[in-house]
Amino acid sequence: MKTVTLGRTGITTPQNAFGALPIQRVSTDYAVMLLRKAYEGGMTFFDTARMYTDSEEKLGIAFEGMRDKVFIASKTHSLSPDVFRKELEITLKNLKTDYLDLYQFHQAPQCFRPGDGTGMYEAMLEAKEKGLIRHIGLTAHKIGVAEEVVASGLYETLQYPFNYLSTERELALVQACKEAGMGFIAMKGLSGGLLTNAEACMAFMQQYNVLPIWGIQRESELRQWLSFFTHTPTLTPALQAVIEADRAALSGDFCRGCGYCAPCTVGIVINQCARMSQMIRRAPSAAWLSDRWQAEMEKIDDCVDCGLCMRRCPYGLEIPALLRKNLADYRGILNGSVKV
Repeated sequence: MKTVTLGRTGITTPQNAFGALPIQRVSTDYAVMLLRKAYEGGMTFFDTARMYTDSEEKLGIAFEGMRDKVFIASKTHSLSPDVFRKELEITLKNLKTDYLDLYQFHQAPQCFRPGDGTGMYEAMLEAKEKGLIRHIGLTAHKIGVAEEVVASGLYETLQYPFNYLSTERELALVQACKEAGMGFIAMKGLSGGLLTNAEACMAFMQQYNVLPIWGIQRESELRQWLSFFTHTPTLTPALQAVIEADRAALSGDFCRGCGYCAPCTVGIVINQCARMSQMIRRAPSAAWLSDRWQAEMEKIDDCVDCGLCMRRCPYGLEIPALLRKNLADYRGILNGSVKV
């Protein structure tokens, strides 16, 4: 397994890390079991966030008494220094630690800078000077913000969506981070569940100096990622064919499922309904055709074209049109006129 050093932070870890967003959906005992097995299997970098409900608390329980064995990164969604300080205090308490290896501005709407009037970067520096955090990072979904962050020279890491569906501009972003001495943390390595071949995803990552954080919720998922420590996939012609087929199937506009469009004014679960066609075909499950999801999809008829979701979408999608297209396809599947 290749190791990755996150730029000038000096954090060196196997290129196979744990994204802890999904463990908020499982019990504490199960989450702790997953986290400890991940560490025992070779993972040393664990990424969570204050927004992930009880994810931080579960990490705190799992790694209490072995803090020096793992790297822990968390994030704050705060937009004021006072809230920043309160959130950091809660995060440290939840994680049962007195420091974070990496603290990141979460879904940052801008590149926070000293003297920009927000006080946010100054709050980060203050926390670092006090020893509460060791390194400063930022997560973004808008590439313009990400590019500005890299160019600023103010941050030690960038976390951004990255997988084999990434554009040339996003590949250039990875190279820019390398040249700037910044670590690149790759989220959405499976594109929100649309990519289903873990070997192809891992083989793609191996080409770059990036650290993928795989969202793990089930022991079966963890076993697959851990198996790559002993048999790391390389980009064979067969896996390249998988990648090319997925790129062809998912070319054009598609929903990545990030959820930043929410909340919908009429209650549509946009980040699932806007990609229902792909999910039914790429991650088949009878659950997608359940009474619950039929009811959720029918809410699309209530769309009032307010435009809020489009203004929030980091990918500039025409969401109402995408929703209606998915609804038409979904109804066709239900009545048998469209084959899956």
